[in-house]
Amino acid sequence: MLKTITILFSSLLLISFLYAGENFSEMSTQELISIMGYVKKENLEKFKKELEARVPKMNEAEKKAYEKNLQKENSSQ
Repeated sequence: MLKTITILFSSLLLISFLYAGENFSEMSTQELISIMGYVKKENLEKFKKELEARVPKMNEAEKKAYEKNLQKENSSQ
């Protein structure tokens, strides 16, 4: 059940990312966190700016996910 929900949520995030293009302000914080590491280089500056603006407003769960993905992103570079 959890796996199905995760797959569905991931699919919705991917679809929303494709339609949102480079307008990251339209995306939820959870969506932004989930696409960390998958943003095209030409959109990276806008993405980081939007994400950094949201960090102070993140709840604990979002901050935890953000930090986890940030570590993954930094270790893969």
